[in-house]
Amino acid sequence: MLKALIFDVDETLVYYEHYNDREWFEKWGKKEIEKLGISVDYETYKKMVKGELPRSWVEKLGVDHVEFWKAIDRAKLDYRKWAAEMGLIKAFPDVDALENFKQMGLKMAAVSNASQDCTEFVLELYDLKKYFDVILGKDYRYLDGAKPNPYLIKKALDALEVLPSEALVVGDSASDILAAHGAGVSAVQVMRFGKIEGADYYVKDLKELVQLVRSLMDKDL
Repeated sequence: MLKALIFDVDETLVYYEHYNDREWFEKWGKKEIEKLGISVDYETYKKMVKGELPRSWVEKLGVDHVEFWKAIDRAKLDYRKWAAEMGLIKAFPDVDALENFKQMGLKMAAVSNASQDCTEFVLELYDLKKYFDVILGKDYRYLDGAKPNPYLIKKALDALEVLPSEALVVGDSASDILAAHGAGVSAVQVMRFGKIEGADYYVKDLKELVQLVRSLMDKDL
C-alpha cells in the first residue's frame, strides 16, 4: 500500500532561471574555495559532484573535505539568496498539487543533494516547507551518500517509518531514479526537461502525478 512520497526539490518543485553551473562555479564557488587556500578547476569539481571522484578527493590538496563542501554550500546559499532577490528562483505552477497528497493522507519527504540550509531556503521561499514531514539535505557525515547513492532515500524511509514498497520517489533526473532503485523504491520521473530511461512511471507534471497516485491507491483497495 502506498503511504509516502519522497520528492526531489531542484528542477522537480522549483527551478532557477538562467542558471548555468559553470558560471555559478566561476562567479560564486571559486571565491569560497580560494578562501581555503586551494584551487580546484570546474571539471574536477564536477567529477566530485557526479561521483566520478569521491568527495574526499580534495584532501589530496591538504584541506578537510567536509570544510570544502561546506564552503561550496555557503556559495550555493549566497547564490540562492541573490537569485531570490532577483526573482530568478521559480516554483513550478503545479506545486499546489502537494496539497492533494496531504489530503490523501500520504507522508511526504523532500530530499536534495543541496545542503539542508539551501533546501529549506527554497522551500520556504514558496511556502512549500509545510507540506513535508521530513526534509533532508546532504549529510556532512557521509558526503558520498548524495544521490545517485541510495543513502538519503533510505534515510527518508526510516524517518517516515515506511517500507520501500510503501513509497515512491519523485524526481526529474537519472540520479533520482538510480537512488530510488538502489533503495528498493519505485521511481516516478517528472518529465520537466525530457524523458530519462529507467523510471517505473512517467508523468508530465505534478497534476498528472496526482492521477497516478490516485490510481495506485485505488489498486491497493
